[in-house]
Amino acid sequence: MPIAAAVLLSLAAVPLAARQAAPNPYFRLLEQAHAHLRDHTRTLQLAPSPPVLSPIDHSVLNGSVPVEALHQQGIRIVPWTTNDPATMRRLIDFDVDGIISDRPDLLQQVVAEARRSRSVPASQRVRLPGFDISAHRGGRGLRPENTLPSFESGLDNLVTSLETDTGVTSDRKSLLSHDQFFNPDSCRRADGKPYTFENRVCIRDISMAEAQRTFICDKLHRNAFPDQRNDLALSPVSVAFARQQALRSPYVPTDAAQLFVFVRFYSEFYRTGLGRTHPHATERALAAEKVRFNLETKILPDPLPLEFLAHQDPNLPSNARQNHTVDPQIFVDTLIRAITTEHMERRSEIQSFDFRTLLLVQQQHPLIPTFYLIEDPKLLSTTFVSDPLRQP
Repeated sequence: MPIAAAVLLSLAAVPLAARQAAPNPYFRLLEQAHAHLRDHTRTLQLAPSPPVLSPIDHSVLNGSVPVEALHQQGIRIVPWTTNDPATMRRLIDFDVDGIISDRPDLLQQVVAEARRSRSVPASQRVRLPGFDISAHRGGRGLRPENTLPSFESGLDNLVTSLETDTGVTSDRKSLLSHDQFFNPDSCRRADGKPYTFENRVCIRDISMAEAQRTFICDKLHRNAFPDQRNDLALSPVSVAFARQQALRSPYVPTDAAQLFVFVRFYSEFYRTGLGRTHPHATERALAAEKVRFNLETKILPDPLPLEFLAHQDPNLPSNARQNHTVDPQIFVDTLIRAITTEHMERRSEIQSFDFRTLLLVQQQHPLIPTFYLIEDPKLLSTTFVSDPLRQP
């Protein structure tokens, strides 16, 4: 069935309130993405999870996201990136299904409060038991982002998801980095040589082994995150894992496959290893055995529309705001290989602002859930979005 026909057929079965919300760009995008997924799985007789909407948090708070209508369609909503407890509480009041946060410790406390409250509405009581507490970049408010210590901190806080970003190295490994290059604001050269934006190294131009020999990404961002620490005494599992893996530092760059191995190591550390006598050993081991991985593909459409460039950091050199990575299919193939090699299909989700990779995942690996990241809904009607999902 063509996608357009599938959309019309599914909308016919939607309650009146949801049909009236159909012109909303978030609703229309997710309905079309869900129809695309159904269209590619119908002959396989699969029932994959619907795609997830992951909008910037203020779009939920200002009422732009039609939460109720999306829920009626089975679409979950997990906004980003919320770090203060008051805003977390407001989002929970909007019946979101999870929150991505730099401060998973604070989010865990807020969710625990809501679960204990006797005044929580029935709709929230339904969602709170499975609320997704997601550690953004491992929980960068507490440790330098996308590093083994940051993921350890997220696990220490018993998160349900570790959110992270992926690039593709020259030897086709899914290196974890928010940028398409090793950012000098976060990383330094292990040999002490100067490293700046002028001589920055793109992930696509270096092998995973060379990246781990060359860079240590332990720089602090205290202005943004005053509680961020890189003291290795706070990261005993990362230290033990780095020793086992012969890494020069727990803060060397890591990749998706190594993250999966690390999480297993973390669970064993607290179940039978050196951490077994820790007062929270059992719950930490159990949480690590169940934690999910929300893996973002850091790729952008070419050419980038002017509407997108307006959102970029003006302090970055102009060519640092351009695409410096591989094509969407290689990106997806590389990440899926890491997931399947480590048998993490049932615990992984793939998210992106570039929906080309999400459509490929839905077509080729439909049982892996997709998260549609949105910052500015105005971009949905520009060339930033590929034709099948571009909004009028």
